[in-house]
Amino acid sequence: MTETQPALAERLATRFGDKLARVQSALGEITIEVAAEHLLEVARALRDERELRFEQLIDLCGVDYLSFGQDEWETTRVSNGGFSRGVEGEGAGRFAWSAAVTPPMPRRYAVVVHLLSLANNQRLRLRVFASDEALPSVPSLVETWISATWFEREAFDLFGILFDGHPDLRRLLTDYGFVGHPFRKDFPLVGNVEVRYDPERGRVVYEPVSIEPRVGVPRVVRDDSRYLQGQAEEAAAPSKAG
Repeated sequence: MTETQPALAERLATRFGDKLARVQSALGEITIEVAAEHLLEVARALRDERELRFEQLIDLCGVDYLSFGQDEWETTRVSNGGFSRGVEGEGAGRFAWSAAVTPPMPRRYAVVVHLLSLANNQRLRLRVFASDEALPSVPSLVETWISATWFEREAFDLFGILFDGHPDLRRLLTDYGFVGHPFRKDFPLVGNVEVRYDPERGRVVYEPVSIEPRVGVPRVVRDDSRYLQGQAEEAAAPSKAG
């Protein structure tokens, strides 16, 4: 019989104690938060102990919580013409994590792992925060679950999160000459470099991006053309009668 989620959450809290910073059961899923220094110990126990037996890592991804829970277009200002919404000053890319007035999470970068126990028919989400914003790093889970190999390379490539102990931590999706990590919230939408083929050199070259970065502002059209057409016809009617 499959163990209920509240029972599993209670057993995890009892088994690992203060090694877990948080145990949350919501929306039909259980999330445990583990400090980086306890990650490998907890991971091995989740895999090997008979009562748990989370033998499969089915997903691993990075998360950037910069501007998490904020809406760039939210505003209380309303205009009666032209642009009705403006860009707020706290949008992603306009402030550093250390300058945030109320950070939504303890740290900016985190790694989220999804585990599956076929033996016990259970799923579990595990989250670990990277302590250093400038150089985020967490222990690699490759030796515990070999399937983490490419997932960790992807998280490194897109978020710049380092995995200590990974045997081959290289970019996976972007080119080796790519500058930056494109899934970071403060990564410019136009990128940092552009690629073109140089016929004189006979090869692909990288150059600073030539597009000016800008923020698109949604425009609200206040004047309806149907009413304008009617007003023009009404204005022209007396002149025709005369």
